[in-house]
Amino acid sequence: MRPRTAVAVTAVVLGSAGVAVPLLASSGTTAPRKPAAAEVTGPIDGNVHTVGLRTTGAKAGAPAQSTSPFSLLGVVWDRPGTRLRGTVKVRTRSATTGTWSAWRPVTVADDDVPDGTKRERSRQGTTAPLWVGPSNGVAVQVTGHRRLPAGLRAVLIDPGARRRRPARTGVRHPAHAAGHQGVRVALAADSGSPDPSAPPADSPSAAPTASTSVSPPQSPAPTTGPSDSPLPSASASPTPRTGTAPRPTIVSRAQWGADESLVATPNAYADQVKAVFVHHTDTGNDYSCADSAAVVRSIFLYHVKTNGWNDVGYNFLVDKCGTLFEGRSGGVDRPVIGAHAYGFNTDSAGVAVLGTFTNVAPPQAALDTVAKVAAWKLGLDGGDPTGSTTLTEGVKDGNFTYGSQVPFKTISGHRDANSTACPGLLYDKLSTIRTAAKQWSTPADLTAVSLTGATKVNTTYYTKGTVTLGWHPAAATGYRLLDNGTAIAHPTASATSVTATLRSGTHQLQVIADNIDGTTAKSSAFSVVADATRPVFSSSAALSVRTGTVSSTKIPVSLTWKATDDRLLRSVKATSPAAVTFTPTTTAWSAYAKPATSTAWSLTATDAAGNTATSSATRTASLRSDSSSSRTGTWKTTTNSHYLGGTGIYSSAKGATASWTVTARSVALIDKRATTAGKYYVYVDGTYVATVDTKASSSLYRQIQWTRTWSSSSRHTIKIKVAGTSGRPTIALDGLAYIG
Repeated sequence: MRPRTAVAVTAVVLGSAGVAVPLLASSGTTAPRKPAAAEVTGPIDGNVHTVGLRTTGAKAGAPAQSTSPFSLLGVVWDRPGTRLRGTVKVRTRSATTGTWSAWRPVTVADDDVPDGTKRERSRQGTTAPLWVGPSNGVAVQVTGHRRLPAGLRAVLIDPGARRRRPARTGVRHPAHAAGHQGVRVALAADSGSPDPSAPPADSPSAAPTASTSVSPPQSPAPTTGPSDSPLPSASASPTPRTGTAPRPTIVSRAQWGADESLVATPNAYADQVKAVFVHHTDTGNDYSCADSAAVVRSIFLYHVKTNGWNDVGYNFLVDKCGTLFEGRSGGVDRPVIGAHAYGFNTDSAGVAVLGTFTNVAPPQAALDTVAKVAAWKLGLDGGDPTGSTTLTEGVKDGNFTYGSQVPFKTISGHRDANSTACPGLLYDKLSTIRTAAKQWSTPADLTAVSLTGATKVNTTYYTKGTVTLGWHPAAATGYRLLDNGTAIAHPTASATSVTATLRSGTHQLQVIADNIDGTTAKSSAFSVVADATRPVFSSSAALSVRTGTVSSTKIPVSLTWKATDDRLLRSVKATSPAAVTFTPTTTAWSAYAKPATSTAWSLTATDAAGNTATSSATRTASLRSDSSSSRTGTWKTTTNSHYLGGTGIYSSAKGATASWTVTARSVALIDKRATTAGKYYVYVDGTYVATVDTKASSSLYRQIQWTRTWSSSSRHTIKIKVAGTSGRPTIALDGLAYIG
């Protein structure tokens, strides 16, 4: 079935001076269109139909049959005090596809009821309602464990998604009229028709949103029970209050299409809300968030037209996407007495999550909203979401002694008050909900503000330009982000972070929270340097031969560079041929090159803000053997595995020479050192440049002592001449190393 579009409504409330103030709620981002001529204003009109069930002994049912359109159903019987002891199953035919569903169970016990007041007592026994989606056919099976109650019938609820009617000009009672006179609702979309542009099912964006809630009148209301009730008489409508937690966004009754003419008398008020009871509606989970308003409307019709209650039983309803709906009328910020926890409706509020969570985990979005509305509702009377309270047992046939003071957590499950499995697996999440609600009820503590998108060095943060400051949820009316004392952002009350893009330079950032109680909380100031400039390699990566020991597989080399930054250089890293991290002041890396192999020597410089620069040199290091040299004078060959290639040349003849001509940018002579070894002179391109002494305290082979490096590669002749050192005239050579 394709998702149905949510109803977009525009409520116009007439102010004290007669000025029309538009209030908009829409299921999408499209601007509201002007109602077409065929559209009329007014609440969405629903219908209730019944199908009789034929009873034979302990069984009853209705065969598969066509019906008027409906989306929610339940089974009822004549005597409200009689329980149906058995099972109820239904099959429904989709109005969209024409196919029949499998048999689905209907929850028999329905314990969300008023406290038995004279004016709001259930007129018949009922099961819990079940949402089945747009349907036009039904089959019912009832199997009892004993004799079934009389008058069994199925009730089919059409939430009125496809129907409109003119706004009613009259209402049931004057107080109701005073509360809603001047409210007009224009339907901007037919939520019953498939819409190719509608948001996908279960998308949070598909749920209706609201920025306000239309409240009923502030008029005195009848008492909640008989004269011998242990409960205090219901008070007149209290003045709206502010509390310790931010008010969540609430879809008003006008916005979900409540037919206010069905509310026969104003709902009653208690003195305060001391506890919040969490429920699940047990209506099934087969709905999209675009259907949520229709589900709420259906429950409203079921509670009023089927159960005979004055209004929907819950004070609030929450869908799987976390959208919060106003429930029972009377004012979301007032202690309206609901019909949700038998015996304990006074001084409590009922929050019901749309769905059945007996064996299904509740969605996180719903849990978050339950925590927010519970924190706000309790906070209006100074309640602690993680605390405890007492409520008075208000009925004589309840779970506790009539008139007794019963302890409850301020956020409790329905099963804590009545013999029911409600709210299913939601009950296991109450501890988490209490903790989250406490956060929403707590003035902002900005001592633990985090800053990301920057690197901290000592006491200063460095960033390329964009940083995010985060904090824990708190009961604030809003936040301010200051940059050098000037507010540059104003996060909303529900925000837990703010992102800012900073211009190049030094900044002092600070978060300020405006608490609901009028106080403010301030974070510490963050010193932040915004820097978008990359580091610079003032000396590029350069590779040269260095002193050390040579082998047939590696030549000692040195990679040199110089990197700088206009703010703060953080590190230099080699990425090839190996990964090595250096300090910012390091300018050389002693490494080894593989002979006759072209290798990339790459560096990355990173500043404190994270800007990077790279420098790379691709070079080949090579070896030339001693035997490849051009020689004059007397030279001899020696065989030893310690020499490169297993052989070396030596001479004790003063003036004997050996030379190599290579194209290179760096060269080095390889010799043997020993206790009796002498000196030799070095000439580059015919010019004397150095004297090398090969004497050592022990024999060392394949040694580099002398090197020469140029800025670029060019052709050079390297020559050595035996010095004929007195007492140790002999020198031994092992070749030449160079980098082309």
